[in-house]
Amino acid sequence: MKYTRRDFVKTNAIIGTGAMMGFNFVASDVKPALMGGKPVRTSSWPSWPRWNPDTDEPRVLEVLRSGVWSRSGVVKEFENKWADTIGSKRCLTVVNGTNALIAALVQADIGGGDEVLVSSYTFIASVAAILQTGAMPVFVDSDPETFQVDPEEIKKKITSRTRAILPVHILGLPADMESIMAIAKANNLVVIEDACQGWLAEINHKKVGTFGLAGCFSFQNSKNLPMGEGGAIVSDDDDFMDKCYSYHNYGYAYGSLVGAVNQGAVMAGTKIRLTEYQAAIGLSQLERLDAETHLRETNATYLKAKLEGIPGLSTYVLTPNVTRAVFHLFPFRFHSEGFKGLSREVFLKALKAEGIPCSSGYIPLNDKLYLKDAFTSKNYRRMYQPDELDFDKFVASNQCPITDKLCNEEAVWLSQSMLLGSQSDMDDIANAIYKIHENAEELLNYKG
Repeated sequence: MKYTRRDFVKTNAIIGTGAMMGFNFVASDVKPALMGGKPVRTSSWPSWPRWNPDTDEPRVLEVLRSGVWSRSGVVKEFENKWADTIGSKRCLTVVNGTNALIAALVQADIGGGDEVLVSSYTFIASVAAILQTGAMPVFVDSDPETFQVDPEEIKKKITSRTRAILPVHILGLPADMESIMAIAKANNLVVIEDACQGWLAEINHKKVGTFGLAGCFSFQNSKNLPMGEGGAIVSDDDDFMDKCYSYHNYGYAYGSLVGAVNQGAVMAGTKIRLTEYQAAIGLSQLERLDAETHLRETNATYLKAKLEGIPGLSTYVLTPNVTRAVFHLFPFRFHSEGFKGLSREVFLKALKAEGIPCSSGYIPLNDKLYLKDAFTSKNYRRMYQPDELDFDKFVASNQCPITDKLCNEEAVWLSQSMLLGSQSDMDDIANAIYKIHENAEELLNYKG
């Protein structure tokens, strides 16, 4: 390759600085891939979900050949193992994490006229579950360093109608449950944990999902424990879990709800039972969950240390007393001013061009039309006064500026499967970001 004197000086400056920070650049790497240069990485990343035909298929085939596909012994086996893994007395599986949240909220007696405080930096399922009960979601702003709901902001949103808090352990990083539970206790509020991204995460060695009345998990295909679809509720409260079981099985009497006479259905329930072959898949995935989680932790810690040496980035901070984070996603914050004014949009394009899959993550949920649709429904109009359903007024009272900034300007995500790679893979990520940082001025000219 032919280099101008400017290219030569620039190349050696990058190599020298990069070497001091632990990065390994060569001359051919200098030009950004987005501007026609050679990508840092051209090889593939670990695929997901993982499947080992030798060890994973026998149990699934056994279930399929048995002809017993509806909920039975294999589902119960998974529930027992998941309860034991989480450290909870009981577990009930359902069709997905969203319905786990709905069932838990309904059996916690949350409904029309109630307010539920919910993390604003989350997936739509957290809010959709609240709307399905007829309750009013109240969005709470985030702590920018942890990406989690801010307990101090929770305090500001409590009213006489607040009945529950729905904290979300988003990205696999635990929310500050010790502070949240103290707030809930002081205000007599129910806590339902959305742990749909929090399998095995811990605070003081206690698993998330076991702090509140209930914890809800998801086993959807992208999740760290995948079944395709699936979810679970865990709790130590037997009466509550009996109600959840009855609700998920058409409302038929179960446990403490069974009377002396066969009463059939004893509540208005639904049908959200898990299948046997889903549970069989889950059992195989559960066998390696701890080892995979440990690998993600190790790689995340290594990558975090690498990225902390790059100006213009802020790496995640764990809430106090977290003893394990599980990294469904690896998040960091991008600051345009640290990249000479480069936009996050171009940064993401440049990173993808270097062979590093990435995303900007969630969009704000507190001002979208799904809320207006719920508020204009017949049921909501019968349960609430017109001024309570004024969409513009709702949006104005549910402003979450920190979450908006994360969603619109700062957040960058890397998927959990990338953390199942090698330390060299983590070096590729850091090298690509460092390369973009050192070429930020040139990337300002990108017009694609």
